[in-house]
Amino acid sequence: MVGMARPGKDDESLVERSEGELAPNPVWFKPIMIGLMLIGLVWVLVFYLSGSNFPIPGIGAWNLVIGFGIAFVGFLMTTRWR
Repeated sequence: MVGMARPGKDDESLVERSEGELAPNPVWFKPIMIGLMLIGLVWVLVFYLSGSNFPIPGIGAWNLVIGFGIAFVGFLMTTRWR
């Protein structure tokens, strides 16, 4: 027995977009973006509050570069957020 396809069933799953419209971001994008910004902030705060000993002892002010770099990646992600 051959089943008959209902009209309009497949049409519901299709989304029409104009040529200039882009697809929305995946679900994980926003939490990762905010998470990177917060991790960078916490990294810099730990560096200042520990008296330049942590999060990675021995590299000194490079901890600031790492912290700001992590936060910067999060801020760069905001340019791709739709």
